[in-house]
Amino acid sequence: MKALYISFAVIVLDQLSKLFVKGFSIPFLNINIKGMHYGESITIINPYFKFTYVENPGMAFGINVDGYFKLLLSLFSLIASIAILWYIYKNRKKKFLFRAAFALILGGAVGNLIDRFFYGIAYGYAPFLYGKVVDFIHVDAFGFTLFGRTYDSFPIFNIADSAVTIGVIILLLFHKSFEEKKTDENKTPMEKISDGTSLANNKKNLNNGNNFREKISP
Repeated sequence: MKALYISFAVIVLDQLSKLFVKGFSIPFLNINIKGMHYGESITIINPYFKFTYVENPGMAFGINVDGYFKLLLSLFSLIASIAILWYIYKNRKKKFLFRAAFALILGGAVGNLIDRFFYGIAYGYAPFLYGKVVDFIHVDAFGFTLFGRTYDSFPIFNIADSAVTIGVIILLLFHKSFEEKKTDENKTPMEKISDGTSLANNKKNLNNGNNFREKISP
């Protein structure tokens, strides 16, 4: 399933970017990446685009949840990721763009799932399943309101969030092109019976019409 290479690429890019932002060390390889200080910003395109290191204990784009909701969110993310993987496999014969969209969503979901599951333990600040998601992509925008909260800039996000968003946009824009006409192989037994009955009725009506014309002809 080639589409899963997209998921793998998203996960790798997402995790590498987060590790470089947060910092990490591998002593036996003499690797020590200090990363950024929490809240630190690095301007990329002034004044619109920055890298700003924050951590999100909740959902995408800074939507916060705590306590048992955090645990439920982590478990739900795991179940959703497994369901998406199964769905991609089930639809492995569909158009590649359709599978690629779900692969982007899967890669993004797993990328953030790794943060929630393991970052708390790896960095020593929370138990298993209670880790915080690392966000750093900071786009300044005019003030707007989202989910009842007013923002002076767009919520800080990460590569995983971007992948999920792109996947959803692809599905919304091209959903009509993904709808395929059912072939005989894809039809259910009831649909085949219905089609057979309809065809037989059509033949019967055609024969009745021919017999009627023969009777009235001189």
